[in-house]
Amino acid sequence: MIKREDKITVALPKGRLFDQSIDIFSKAGLLNEHISQKTRKLIVESENFRFLIVRAKDVPTYVQYGVADIGVAGDDVILEQEPEVYIPLDLNIGVCSIAVAGKPTDREKYFSNPTYLKIATKYPKITKKFFSEKGIRVQVIELYGSVELAPLLGLADFIVDIVETGRTLKENGLEVIEHIRNSSAKLLVNRISFKTRNDEIKKIINNLENYLTKVV
Repeated sequence: MIKREDKITVALPKGRLFDQSIDIFSKAGLLNEHISQKTRKLIVESENFRFLIVRAKDVPTYVQYGVADIGVAGDDVILEQEPEVYIPLDLNIGVCSIAVAGKPTDREKYFSNPTYLKIATKYPKITKKFFSEKGIRVQVIELYGSVELAPLLGLADFIVDIVETGRTLKENGLEVIEHIRNSSAKLLVNRISFKTRNDEIKKIINNLENYLTKVV
């Protein structure tokens, strides 16, 4: 067995993306053991890897600062943080859309060339960039939970959020107003690790790439 200090450290986000990442590692021939996030442990060991179970928005930080050699994060997180890491691979998991959403009755207001809007979101950087390119001034109201409430209670005109099935929006009387861009999970690599552990990391990238090529 590889010594703990010699193992590649992988930062993975809690939730469904964790399970999807582990599944890809297994199918790519990189992982033989069953790794579960259903544990109180925040560090889970396998024969070749140390997995850090962290919040999605913290993954780029762990990778950028070298606590983790590699990690998995969605475009929504990457675009918001712009971490100084290598991004060699699209894993084609966690696929969703980043979109503007609001009440169906406000659709006409949105497309009436407004000069100013209030937008609630947990993605302020993505939001400001998108509306700046449209020539619309926005007041960004940062929320980190139940963002769908904002237009319903008059806190904001619209929201910017990630959308998978649209079910949560529909259940709260909202709908997608405009698509901003697609989002999927990417492999992140620490820049120093890529140089000092190049053979190991290239093997991981190649195995994942070979597997993804077969399934896409």
